[in-house]
Amino acid sequence: MDIREDDLKSAQTLDLLRIHLAGMHSNSPPGQVFALDISGLKRPDITVWSAWDGDAICGIGALRQLDASLGEVKSMRTHPDHLRKGVGRLLLDHIIDVARHRGLRRLSLETGSGEAFEPALRLYRQRGFVNGAAFGDYVGSDFNQFLHLDIA
Repeated sequence: MDIREDDLKSAQTLDLLRIHLAGMHSNSPPGQVFALDISGLKRPDITVWSAWDGDAICGIGALRQLDASLGEVKSMRTHPDHLRKGVGRLLLDHIIDVARHRGLRRLSLETGSGEAFEPALRLYRQRGFVNGAAFGDYVGSDFNQFLHLDIA
């Protein structure tokens, strides 16, 4: 599997982002979804990577640099055809490595709550993320939660 920086132009990437947003909206009520659309992912403080198996996109993930020491994991999604193949693990490990290389000391993320989010939560916790307080402009609710990873 090949992980590469994504320019957000390929039809496969755009289709996966549509799947991602649809999934977020189907599991959280209106006004409680903080997933980024294509314009949000094109911000200069965000780097997006995608995982590929040959010509097939397998997953996507992004890193938003909030300041010199804090980053946020954004838009993690494995394509439904590639679930349980380690795609999320590879992308998350890549994001953590890039954050470490950039000198960030902490990674945070906001994600949903409920059964649909359990596979992602297991992955984050396996990588050392722990529950914590809201950060940035986020507001906590019954539909979201916050995880943090101190980077050594």
